[in-house]
Amino acid sequence: MNNRGIKSAPPIGSNAPNEQVSTRKLKVLLRLGVYLFKYKGTLLLALALTFASNLFSLIGPQLSGYAIDAIEPGKGAVIFNKVIYYCVLMAIFYILSSILSYILSIVMIKLTQKVVYKMREDIFAKLMKMKVGYFDLNQTGDIVSRISYDVDTINATLSTDFIQICTSIITVVGSLIMMLTISPMLCIIFAVTIPISIFFTKYATTKVKPLFRKRSAKLGELNGYAEEMLSGLKTIKAYHREDTMTERFQVKNTEAIDAYFKADYYGSMVGPSVNFINNLSLSLVSMFGAILFLRGSVSLGNISTFILYSRRFSGPINEFANIISELQSAAAAAERVFRLLDSEEETPDIENASDLENVRGEVEIQNVKFGYVPEKTIIHNLSLYAKPGNVVAIVGPTGAGKTTIINLLMRFYDPQSGEIRVDGTNIRSIKRRSLRRAYTMVLQDTWLFGGTIRENISYGREDATLEEVKNAAKAAKIDTFIESLPDGYDTLLTDDGVNISKGQKQLLTIARAMLPKSHMLILDEATSNVDSRTEVQIQEAMYKLMENKTCFVIAHRLSTIKNADMILVVKDGDIIEMGTHDSLLASKGFYAKMYNSQFEG
Repeated sequence: MNNRGIKSAPPIGSNAPNEQVSTRKLKVLLRLGVYLFKYKGTLLLALALTFASNLFSLIGPQLSGYAIDAIEPGKGAVIFNKVIYYCVLMAIFYILSSILSYILSIVMIKLTQKVVYKMREDIFAKLMKMKVGYFDLNQTGDIVSRISYDVDTINATLSTDFIQICTSIITVVGSLIMMLTISPMLCIIFAVTIPISIFFTKYATTKVKPLFRKRSAKLGELNGYAEEMLSGLKTIKAYHREDTMTERFQVKNTEAIDAYFKADYYGSMVGPSVNFINNLSLSLVSMFGAILFLRGSVSLGNISTFILYSRRFSGPINEFANIISELQSAAAAAERVFRLLDSEEETPDIENASDLENVRGEVEIQNVKFGYVPEKTIIHNLSLYAKPGNVVAIVGPTGAGKTTIINLLMRFYDPQSGEIRVDGTNIRSIKRRSLRRAYTMVLQDTWLFGGTIRENISYGREDATLEEVKNAAKAAKIDTFIESLPDGYDTLLTDDGVNISKGQKQLLTIARAMLPKSHMLILDEATSNVDSRTEVQIQEAMYKLMENKTCFVIAHRLSTIKNADMILVVKDGDIIEMGTHDSLLASKGFYAKMYNSQFEG
């Protein structure tokens, strides 16, 4: 699901053409570069420190050669002073290089933390703009893995490998220039060994990268499975399925470990192989250097200097081969992150979209057709009309399309055809934020965030006073419980309110719905987690909440919707019956059968 104009990345494991792989890789690198250049001042400072540190480090071998060439038999004191001079100078340059490298590491830590902060900020902001359908299709654990593991992997590469690559480039170029000034003849050796190293590294890269993409994907699957199982742990224990779930986890875990092993195994082979080639070049330099020395073409100090530069020249190539695996891992992680950032957002409001003001609560649905996927229609031809202040109950068997109607009213999804109007205005012409503010929702799936009870109740109205919060809690019949807690309304709820019961969580969400001054209300099985006695106790509060509001109520307990102005019976995406409770019972149709079945026996 990518934005228009951006092609989707091929699925993991696909055999994309090399051109597409190269293009995708280049795009990933360019996008990472965009994040770095947002802090170009810090980046330029890091590059300057890298250049200066490596420049001082490259002077050392030259001074070493001068010190060796200064040695002449029979001139002890003079020669010793000269050698000491070059050695002290060499130590100074190496100390300066080390100090600059230390400063560089601090600068890079700050730079990468800024990049990671911005990247996570962008990801979370993107998630807030995504279609609800994205979360229906993707596991929460996999999404969390992209925010945490994938971004951390990118961070590790930026903080270490980025500077390592810059250092390698400077060292290789600087060493090559110095070697050419000493002996162009000896440089011919590298004309053979370096292409071999580059060819092997490129070959290894093409083989290793898909393994790291697969590794990231398998970790996401493992996290998603673990999150799913932990959220349903009580159900697993209740059905004695611990062993089965453990076996399935072991399969996922094995797949992740195998993916890790293959990626790391083949990635780790690159470094030693390139190191062998570089050591071979060093042996050849030593052999041919000795021949040139015997012929008088170069001095002993020059040979020593050349060998030191040759090690510096080949060292970065070997180091680059060693970090290939880390770069591949970071590239795979970055692809997953950017794929999320490129996912389709909610359709933007139309250009002239207006705010919904002076809401009356008149809702009309005309000939709506909808399916979560175009090939499978759930709502076929839905039409209904709710007057301001009416209570519309929606009932029907599981999977009939009741919650889908709510999703359409809130514009979590848009219908394929037909119109939905609020106060005579097509909701496509209303800003989503304004439309959703006009509703208050109490859902079957209760959600509480990490914070105090007071903060959770006042979530829909942050300016609510403590007195208003207490009145809402009292109306929802939860005030006695709250006041019995040691910290009362300042009690901290953690991990989606695991320290309170499901029924208490639901009462808190009902109290939350009491505060916003909205004109329309949606109750989706709002009392499903409370017992019948408590439900009776809060009916009065619910009626108060529904007062002067257009209400849409989804209910399985049909006894709770007897007083609804209109009851819609939905089956297979169609309204098969419509009327009041008494008229539907009198017609002895599908509703009557449903109602009577709840009281049989």
